[in-house]
Amino acid sequence: MKSHLLLLAALAATAFADSRLPELARRQIGVTVVYDGSYESLSYPNGDVPIERGVCTDVVIRAMRHLHFDLQKEVHEDMKRNFSRYPKRWGLKRPDKNIDHRRVPNLQTFFKRKGWSLPVTQNPDDYHPGDLVTCIVGSSLPHIMIVSDRKSAEGIPLIIHNIGGGTEEEDCLFTFPLNGHYRPKLK
Repeated sequence: MKSHLLLLAALAATAFADSRLPELARRQIGVTVVYDGSYESLSYPNGDVPIERGVCTDVVIRAMRHLHFDLQKEVHEDMKRNFSRYPKRWGLKRPDKNIDHRRVPNLQTFFKRKGWSLPVTQNPDDYHPGDLVTCIVGSSLPHIMIVSDRKSAEGIPLIIHNIGGGTEEEDCLFTFPLNGHYRPKLK
């Protein structure tokens, strides 16, 4: 009986995303109005580029930070301990607290290491408010989006992201090939 209760508790913990993330991301609409991925020296922890600009990852970083989860610090600390497990696309020899958390492939690795991965499907019912999804835009540009608590007229969840014109909420969950689906377990 005790083992059944533990299993149910574990399943309940993974059943739903943090539904606060869409509202926290939505607050960036009309505020973060520029797409700018320029490298900048950031304070640490809790460093950020100016709120009026950013990239897709900044939408996620800022929303999670409102829930007291600092992706800059968490990714940097994990990369310091496990650098060899992270992508080598940028020729770095060690972690860089200014940019590592702003790179989608690093976030994908971090999310997988945290046990947040879920199957990628084409079923809209599999995507819950607060889930994170990654995709490839064009032939090679990694991108990340937050699944909204709002849906299209067809019942497909909207997403909140910055794909070039600032933070927006749009109906484009399945527009680009998805390559990652994550359900953050935040406290």
